[in-house]
Amino acid sequence: MAVCEINFDGIIGPSHNYAGLSLGNLASASHAGDASQPRAAALQGLAKMRHNLALGLAQGFLLPLPRPNAAFLAAIGADGSEDARLRAAAWSASSMWTANAATVSPAPDTADGRCHLTAANLVTMPHRSQEWPDTARQLRLAFADAWHFAVHDAVPPCFGDEGAANHMRMGESHAAPGLEIFVYGTSGGAFPARQHVEASRAVARLHGLDPARVLFVEQNPDAIAAGAFHNDVVAVANERVLFTHEQAFADPQGTYAAIRSRVPGADIIEVPASAVSLADAIRSYLFNAQLVTLPAGGMALIIPSEAWEHPRVRAWLDAMLAGNGAIRQVLPVDVRQSMANGGGPACLRLRVVADPATVDPRFLLDQRKAARIEAVIAAHWPERIVPSEIGSAELAGRVIAARLALLAELDLMELA
Repeated sequence: MAVCEINFDGIIGPSHNYAGLSLGNLASASHAGDASQPRAAALQGLAKMRHNLALGLAQGFLLPLPRPNAAFLAAIGADGSEDARLRAAAWSASSMWTANAATVSPAPDTADGRCHLTAANLVTMPHRSQEWPDTARQLRLAFADAWHFAVHDAVPPCFGDEGAANHMRMGESHAAPGLEIFVYGTSGGAFPARQHVEASRAVARLHGLDPARVLFVEQNPDAIAAGAFHNDVVAVANERVLFTHEQAFADPQGTYAAIRSRVPGADIIEVPASAVSLADAIRSYLFNAQLVTLPAGGMALIIPSEAWEHPRVRAWLDAMLAGNGAIRQVLPVDVRQSMANGGGPACLRLRVVADPATVDPRFLLDQRKAARIEAVIAAHWPERIVPSEIGSAELAGRVIAARLALLAELDLMELA
């Protein structure tokens, strides 16, 4: 099979809960303390993957990380007297948002002609900062073919890096050399700017990118302050198309001019704040969408059902579709359990441009394997978790057993 874009979705883990650990993530904060539904969440995520398979798209997955994280608990000397938020961090299922797993540069962009992946350190949030060693181990297994891939450890934690959620790529096609756009923050008012420009520059150097085909763009501080903790909450790109909110970037016109000078035929679809406010965009996660090229041609925007149901967002989408532009379809999907914790369709996937034949097949999805995963989730994932259960030995045993059952089913016990 030829090189194509493969979306690797995170299977939502059995410890999925609403602890409200992510400062600046308004959805996460608003649902803190609610009861979660891990089984329903994982099945919703799997249904989205099946939906994309049915569209003819290449689909992969990444596995939940070990939770509760015994190494993290040991490192903080946990004995039951620690702050409840620290204890909850060790249980977090946030690795399901694989857009933060790594930054990916496809082979056409790199000096050595390999696809490069750098695990994100996620240092800004304690519950996420513990992820990268296990993430890198999984990436090195999935992309073990050293002829085609290079997997890098995270950049030093003095430079905050949140992965592909702050990275876009534009170009003539997935297989052609592209422009890699790194979006960083400098200020977010009450909320931290999680992506440092130094981290983005380090990743570009590690990947051997041509400086002429790299762009470093500042995120609008107003967007961060409004709750756009990652760029993918306000912008998404695919091939020649950038779909963006008017207030996504600190210097939108300068950003558009720089893109147009490097991407012939760039099509910038800007949603004006007068039609969809920043608050509407963040509440609906309109831009936290998968913008994909369909096998038959044309592009589709895979959005959360919350965006389709939002009256002002829906009105703008209907007008866009009537205009016969580059985006020909808008496809809503139900990922409500993930949305309630602050992650839409784009958060749940890591885009890797590669030949699927070069990827460990255990990480690639088809409908038969999806049915096997569904059976494990239905049998082993907790139906409901309330905050008071976090830290209980009984729940820990169920969560650990559930993950091991999935690893065994997929012949991936080396990740145990």
